[in-house]
Amino acid sequence: MSYMSGNLVALQTIVRREIVRILRIWTQTLIPPAITMTLYFVIFGKLIGSRIGTIQGGFSYMQYIVPGLVMMSIITNSYGNISSSFFGAKFQRSVEEMLVSPMSNWVILLGYVTGAVARGLVVGLLVLLIALGFTSLHVAHPLITLLSVLFGATIFSLAGFVNAIYAKKFDDIALVPTFVLTPLTYLGGVFYSVTMLGEPWQAISRINPILYMVNAFRFGVLGISDVQIGVAFAVMMAFVIGLSWLALNLLKRGVGLRS
Repeated sequence: MSYMSGNLVALQTIVRREIVRILRIWTQTLIPPAITMTLYFVIFGKLIGSRIGTIQGGFSYMQYIVPGLVMMSIITNSYGNISSSFFGAKFQRSVEEMLVSPMSNWVILLGYVTGAVARGLVVGLLVLLIALGFTSLHVAHPLITLLSVLFGATIFSLAGFVNAIYAKKFDDIALVPTFVLTPLTYLGGVFYSVTMLGEPWQAISRINPILYMVNAFRFGVLGISDVQIGVAFAVMMAFVIGLSWLALNLLKRGVGLRS
């Protein structure tokens, strides 16, 4: 078996294992986020949205928050899947077997990221289908919608991978989502337009990478955005490249993996 064909078999094995894991515990990986987002639609979209009326671009408040909530579910589930899965492999010491095997580091990273992105996309699709039960949507730019989803899921899959590498105990996995990811998500323009903020909060919000992911996806679905789409994709591409380099470098050095 050649070097490349061996890597492809290894990649397929990791991806299949990750997807089987997601489907085996679907009551933990797919149902809870769908229920949570349904509550968001009922409380924020129906109860609060009915009092707000129309918002930016003439869209109802429910229509406005749907892209943000879908993206929020995608990035949180992509992040959570890979951080728990890879740390579990570290905890069971099965990562060491992969590191000493002939497979390349990029195969390990791509396999876990692909599984995490798959979960993010499935959850995002479920949330979008639930949203269609509350409001109507017409995708304005399908290609931008797809690319923004893939970029957002990939970025936070890579971030979750880095978190899992550095984590020393299961509590470390929960720290970043609680104290970093959740605040960034709520301050990323999911429930409001950043143009509604005064200075310096509007300028501070533009440092938040989630703002660009949410607005790129919102532009793809509704055709409106608080940031330039070119800038949004440039920011996302920079994060993909930077986090990929960091993750591969950490794998190569064996940081947090080799005892």
